[in-house]
Amino acid sequence: MKILIKAKPGASQTEIKKTGHLSYSVSVKEPAVNGRANQAIAKVLANYFQVSISRINIIKGRRSRNKIVEIED
Repeated sequence: MKILIKAKPGASQTEIKKTGHLSYSVSVKEPAVNGRANQAIAKVLANYFQVSISRINIIKGRRSRNKIVEIED
């Protein structure tokens, strides 16, 4: 399954909100430095969808706030 993510690094708290059918807004405390925010986003998504973190792949937008993420079933 592919979903659209609007990333919000450096937030005061970590949270995930569903904004559409396959789109989510993910706020993480980690800054967008050295991929730390992407790792935190993958961890939040893995917990939300109850899958292993290894099944979360950012396929587009590694350096952008708008990302396309694939979650393997």
